[in-house]
Amino acid sequence: MKRILSIQSHVVFGCAGNSAAVFPMRRLGMEVWPINTVQFSNHTQYAAGWRGMAMPAGHISALCEGLSNIEVLAHCNAVLSGYLGSAEQGDEILTVVAAVKAANPAAVYFCDPVMGHPEKGCIVAPGVTRFLTEKALPAADIMAPNLLELETLCDVHLTDLTQTRAAAHQLLARGVKMVLVKHLGRAAREPGRFEMLLATPEGDYLIDRPLYEFARQPVGVGDLISALMLANLQAGYDAVSAFERTNAAVDAVLLHTWRADAYELQLIAAQEVFSAPLIKARAERLA
Repeated sequence: MKRILSIQSHVVFGCAGNSAAVFPMRRLGMEVWPINTVQFSNHTQYAAGWRGMAMPAGHISALCEGLSNIEVLAHCNAVLSGYLGSAEQGDEILTVVAAVKAANPAAVYFCDPVMGHPEKGCIVAPGVTRFLTEKALPAADIMAPNLLELETLCDVHLTDLTQTRAAAHQLLARGVKMVLVKHLGRAAREPGRFEMLLATPEGDYLIDRPLYEFARQPVGVGDLISALMLANLQAGYDAVSAFERTNAAVDAVLLHTWRADAYELQLIAAQEVFSAPLIKARAERLA
């Protein structure tokens, strides 16, 4: 059994951060150790707002110290980080990553560089973007930015697939071993599809799925993509197979959500697809 330390946000109601990631990873057979960077009543894009707080400074470090004291860090196979409540939490996470890798040199760090999207109501604390660009990037083994986050990481403006591939390879050149661009958006080859790019030193791959017409776009899809990609890799699938399985499972969840006319991801209704996704689309290796 593989063990994943997942450090990201938590919502009491709905599916975002750990609330979108922990259950699917467990359905894939992972033992997941969640640490919450914030605890909110609901995600931040509800018009009525939300209640809750970021965890205080030292909280993540204290929990990691507790794990170290009971000598379990050597059994941790991966660290996943997502939404941060403060830039200081980022520094604590990198200390955790270093401690895990010291105890288990084979462990990997999967960084989902959540930078927020103010137009959609997703806001991150001051300093988080700078932390992700200057500190998290050099430490990450795998990164999963969306298009806007990739632009920030590389300080470029991306409008097509060729530019996006070049930007992803900038991250590979800086030591990241795998880059998953979770949503190509305006840089997609087919604007009417949801496209993702996987960039590795061995080659680049493109995959797509349908775009569903939601009255309100569900939140937490990116968190789900990162969690499933990491869990599939930890389950022993190669990068391309993990990419295909992730795409298929996310498509099934969104189809369930669309059919239910729901705003929150229907993870429970679609749970069988996490361990046994029906793969309809294969990844295309790009020339």
